[in-house]
Amino acid sequence: MTEIRLEDFEKQIIVRPMKLSDYDALVEIQKQCFPNMRPWKKEEIKSHIEIFPEGQIVVEYEGMIVASSSSLIVNFELYTRHHDWITLTNHGRILNHDPLGDTLYGMEIMVDPKFRGMKLARRLYDARKKLVVERNLQRIILGGRIPGYAAHVSEMTAREYVDKVMQKVLFDPVLTIQIANGFVLKRLIPNYFKADQESKGFATFLEWTNLDYVAKEEKALSFKPSVRVCIVQMEMREAHSFKEFAKACEFFVDAASEYKSDFVIFPEGITFQLINLIHPNKSDLGARHLSDFTAQYLELFTDLAVKFNVNIVGGSHLSIENEKLYNIAYLFKRDGTLGKQPKLQVAPDESRWWGVNSGNKVEVFETDCGLISILVGSDIEFPEAARIALERGARIIFVPFAAEERYAHLRIRNCAQARAIENQIYIVTAGMVGIKPNVRHFDIRYAQSGVYTPAEISQMRGGGPAECPPNVETVMFEELDLALLRKMRISEAASQRERRRSELFRLAQIA
Repeated sequence: MTEIRLEDFEKQIIVRPMKLSDYDALVEIQKQCFPNMRPWKKEEIKSHIEIFPEGQIVVEYEGMIVASSSSLIVNFELYTRHHDWITLTNHGRILNHDPLGDTLYGMEIMVDPKFRGMKLARRLYDARKKLVVERNLQRIILGGRIPGYAAHVSEMTAREYVDKVMQKVLFDPVLTIQIANGFVLKRLIPNYFKADQESKGFATFLEWTNLDYVAKEEKALSFKPSVRVCIVQMEMREAHSFKEFAKACEFFVDAASEYKSDFVIFPEGITFQLINLIHPNKSDLGARHLSDFTAQYLELFTDLAVKFNVNIVGGSHLSIENEKLYNIAYLFKRDGTLGKQPKLQVAPDESRWWGVNSGNKVEVFETDCGLISILVGSDIEFPEAARIALERGARIIFVPFAAEERYAHLRIRNCAQARAIENQIYIVTAGMVGIKPNVRHFDIRYAQSGVYTPAEISQMRGGGPAECPPNVETVMFEELDLALLRKMRISEAASQRERRRSELFRLAQIA
């Protein structure tokens, strides 16, 4: 008698995260499910996976992709009842995905027609529900197709058709399944997706409520409607000891804390005030040895961040890693953790005089005020770095800088304003001022630090940016209205990001 092996009877079905290598299979399913609509472009799928990987899911059966689900998180109160698919998905690119939102929006579910009847949609809906519970979101919302309506359009209105489907008089291949999976019909939406001729442009608005949702205080605080920043426009000093340098830094952090700031930002090259402790009058030699202060510098600002309960962008400091010198901006979070961003676009003099090497990756940091990024000095002059930070979720970019003359400052300033407008993001700059003789490439500093906003917000604030007085030591406090930024991003008036023709160019971070 032949031995029966159970593995011979097994069928492998896997629900897993979507990968870019699934693209060709996804397009084939999409062509079969939505023959009259344009399939996803590869860069769109790539955008979905990079921005919200947990929301992109596929079902694999016997090694084949047979179903998929795409979603994003939104703060639904920012959208009116008349918003359509294009608005809710940012033209399918999901750049409006909000990690701090309260609602999972189901952008698309599709099942290969050859494998329908296997409850694959249920698996995908269950995966979405699991994600919502894990994230403690309030609900799932859908703009559901009614593809069966085209066959009845001459007999009844869309409202009558939906009523008959709800009464189980008619079967709709999408709505019937959604209702069976616990979704509640809220209303009918006209002109939701005009290219959907099977649904005649109509969609049903459906909702699944997370009964396990807990309105925790800490979740309520996870999105701050506004963030207070303190800008330190610092004068170069000649510190006679590290203790003297630390005392000056503590003064500014204390002031930031006293005014209940969430962030304080110092200028680029803040530790150059220590260079006379190493090689007086020989900055080309001493710059590399500033790295000797790295441990003290890190310990100082970590202690200050925790002691004064404020996140600190600690300017920048020359530090050696793997025997190479980098100009690194460190982030000291008030929970005691650290992050770092090496300068990407090193100026010729930095390389010539000090031997500074370039970093190769834009970092985005999670903080108690949301996602932020840091670009050091001239990095803000190159639009690609800010775009990468934006697409990875940053809403504030901090720019510690050091400019030798007014023209160099204006280059930083004008580029910061441009990055704020084109990316609809806040840019906060902090520069060094004053004169420090005998320090080549760092002897004269000019700055007028400031906060730069999208044009619409600038107009609300009086038509221009908030800036420090030029070239004097000072501090400035500013409130960044993140709630206003979120509302502005979905308005029709502010559409720079919406109108960006991504089919003409492609942006990718290599590292």
